Amino acid sequence: MGFQKFVAVGDSCAEGLDDPYPDHSQYRGWADFVAGRLARDEPDFRYANLAVRGRRLEQIIVEQLPAAERHEPDLIALFGGGNDVMSGGWNARTVARRVDAAIRRCTHIAPTVVTFTLSDIAHRMPFGARMHPRVTALNDAIREASVSYGAKLVDLWPDHAAHDSRYFGPDRLHLSEAGHLRVAGHVLDRLHIGHDAGWLNPLPGSPARPSLRADLRWFWQEVVPVAVTRLHNRLIGRSPGDGFFPKRPDLLPVAFSEAQL
Repeated sequence: MGFQKFVAVGDSCAEGLDDPYPDHSQYRGWADFVAGRLARDEPDFRYANLAVRGRRLEQIIVEQLPAAERHEPDLIALFGGGNDVMSGGWNARTVARRVDAAIRRCTHIAPTVVTFTLSDIAHRMPFGARMHPRVTALNDAIREASVSYGAKLVDLWPDHAAHDSRYFGPDRLHLSEAGHLRVAGHVLDRLHIGHDAGWLNPLPGSPARPSLRADLRWFWQEVVPVAVTRLHNRLIGRSPGDGFFPKRPDLLPVAFSEAQL
């Protein structure tokens, strides 16, 4: 017996940024790839994606997990914590408590739970080293809670793909199509489900070499607009993700075409 009801919860990485469908109607991402593969084994398979970009762990717990519980899934995947790392109100102990609460709740919702650590952003961002202690603390909390509650951990921290810019979008933070396919491969491996081996094969050739020009272009085109938006949101009392809704709030059959997958 395979999985029949799969629910993904979390932030932009679970929503599928930065991997749009060919028609740009919405984002695709690793969860859609996983769902497409699982659907091949179960005619009655259904999938919901409740993730919303910008959401922190406490918002995921309050907004998404009650809806996930109503779906009564047999598989739930939680990808979150990145926005907590980048939050101005970072507190390692508080975030660790939220990680524990989120993973514990997920294991009460579904018999099989998949969790994820974050990869090291220091390799691809000039200022990434400043986030290193936060990412390390978050990952330690995720590993500990995953062991405590029996969740299946996909540990992305040691993955060499973090060193290859081609696995990430222009902002160097969100995954590209190749990155999402790789994460999907890791998830399916963790679930002991066969998949296209190419999803985990190293990309051919070599990534572009780092350069000051590329770093400056990234800073002005990606970092500055985000910083301005966050400052504006803070001034008006708006949280990241406000105004966005889950791309797939209901459990529905999977009808992804081969061209899309």
